[in-house]
Amino acid sequence: MSLDALFKPFEFKSLKLPNRTVMAPMTRSFSPGGVATDDVAAYYRRRAEGQVGLIITEGTGVARPASLNDANVPRFHGEQELAAWKKVVEEVHAAGGLIAPQLWHVGSAQGKDKLGKVDSPSGISKAGGEPFTTPMTDTEVADTIAAFATAAADAKRLGFDAIELHGAHGYLIDQFFWNGTNVRDDHLNGPTIAERSKFAAEILKAVRAAVGPDYPVIIRLSQWKQQDFSVKNAETPQLLESWLQPLADAGADIFHCSQRRFWEPEFEGSDLNFAGWAKKLTGAPTITVGSVGLSGEFIAAFAGEGSKPASIDNLLERLERDEFDLVGIGRALLQDPEWVVKIREGRNDELKAFEREALGVLY
Repeated sequence: MSLDALFKPFEFKSLKLPNRTVMAPMTRSFSPGGVATDDVAAYYRRRAEGQVGLIITEGTGVARPASLNDANVPRFHGEQELAAWKKVVEEVHAAGGLIAPQLWHVGSAQGKDKLGKVDSPSGISKAGGEPFTTPMTDTEVADTIAAFATAAADAKRLGFDAIELHGAHGYLIDQFFWNGTNVRDDHLNGPTIAERSKFAAEILKAVRAAVGPDYPVIIRLSQWKQQDFSVKNAETPQLLESWLQPLADAGADIFHCSQRRFWEPEFEGSDLNFAGWAKKLTGAPTITVGSVGLSGEFIAAFAGEGSKPASIDNLLERLERDEFDLVGIGRALLQDPEWVVKIREGRNDELKAFEREALGVLY
């Protein structure tokens, strides 16, 4: 199987990638007090040195009191925090790489650290759950939209090559998409996914206004939630189009389509995966992601399951068919910063298995 499709350059607006590989965002919790360290900068530089086409950082919190649920996850606001991110950008660029921050708000998906008043569409964290906080007010909604826009403007000012909004996995933006967590009685809810997309669309419009027309804006989406792996925002291609098209119209350039296993079809009757359908329906470039290069999916990894290197032939076939444009690689790159180089040079016998212990260190 030819590697040509994976190592073909990709250009979109100001983004000029040498190949189709993308480092997927992975929370690492190695930034004490929310400030990325020199070790974090070196961690990203190693992936740039390893010829990753585009690095998307771990999720980093926008300027809302409870945008994060872990005090060791980096923030994207504050003088010290942004200075640390400036160093990350400089290190990656010095190694010839390109980088985008993932801008994040966890919403009601609270974890070990509750860092302030929780923002939530309706005060619940899962379908059928009991309210544990109050729904966001109009002022809180407006302040959150502004926080994303400010973070995007800061990213451009710091020299990042693009930005990504985290709209997946049951976090705040996704909580507005999901009818299980969005039970509001205002314009940010309604019986259709298009109506529940208005919060994300308003963020995208504000972000676009903040960064201008040529700066690439990526949004990461998923059907599944950490609260429910089986749920889908869109059960049919028609519903998927009514979800995604308003986001594209509002300013989303690239859809980063998260699946637990990229090879699984999104709907019956077609082999297209989530990224394939998103590209077919909107015409926008898409990133596929989900267990690329590994035998096991990532949720199981947190329970201690290892994953062995796996063939990427199916991935290459899909790329050759233009099913999607870019390939997100997560744990394989977390374990081995040289994964892309090894694939390109045919050094498959040197590929490393993923072990859970890798989550506890910065290679």
